[in-house]
Amino acid sequence: MLIPLLALLAAQTEPAQSIDGRWINPAKSVIIQIAPCGDKRCGTVEWASAEAQADAHKNAPRLVGSLLLTDLVPQTATQWRGRLFVPDRNIRAGGRITIVGPDQIKVAGCALGGLLCDSQVWNRTSAATP
Repeated sequence: MLIPLLALLAAQTEPAQSIDGRWINPAKSVIIQIAPCGDKRCGTVEWASAEAQADAHKNAPRLVGSLLLTDLVPQTATQWRGRLFVPDRNIRAGGRITIVGPDQIKVAGCALGGLLCDSQVWNRTSAATP
């Protein structure tokens, strides 16, 4: 009885996979850099297209440099939870990042008590900032 319990505990303590790096959204209009900030992870806008900057201007006058993802902490080996900010809609919500593959993450969030939810698959990028 003790051995199956130990095996279950060992499986639950698998270290989280890293989400650190540069990620580009599906529209290729924003690149964020996910990196440590304190003992958590944050996603900062490193580059944004002129259109993305114009869309966000009302709620984030300086999109480049803005924190879109904050307070990210691992929940499982492939899932992180934290907060996200959608500047063009001025929405702050609970967020979840799921590692889809070595070069893809799914960024999801819900606001208004789960009434407004959305997700996107972002790709890792090593390209120079456009």
